[in-house]
Amino acid sequence: MPNIASILKEEIARVARKEVRAETQPLKKASAHYRSDIAALKRRIAALEKLVSRLGKAATQKALPAETGEPTGSFRFSASGLQAQRKRLGLSASEAAALLGVSDQSVYKWENGKTRPRASQFAAIAALRSMSKKEAAARLSA
Repeated sequence: MPNIASILKEEIARVARKEVRAETQPLKKASAHYRSDIAALKRRIAALEKLVSRLGKAATQKALPAETGEPTGSFRFSASGLQAQRKRLGLSASEAAALLGVSDQSVYKWENGKTRPRASQFAAIAALRSMSKKEAAARLSA
């Protein structure tokens, strides 16, 4: 026959576990809910930071032409356009550089889109557009 003390002890432990479980269950649910809220907020912060970064880059790109002093509308530079113009005139990159008054490397970088010409060089590039093959050859020989 079991001892009454051990039965009483087991019953007290069972009731205590039941009470503790009743007290901790709402805390566990609240904790899980808070964790999911924190995860959602972290995702939202990441999305907002990405948006801010994108908008910052767009603002920098829009502000760049104003800072370099490029004339708006009157002259647009494109790397492929410069290369096509040079080939139309039958010039090598070094000959085009001599006509423009810049280094061979500058023309190479402009045509590959690695850099852009300065605003002070736009006038020479615009003049290159209006040249004929004969005029370009005459200027190179001079």
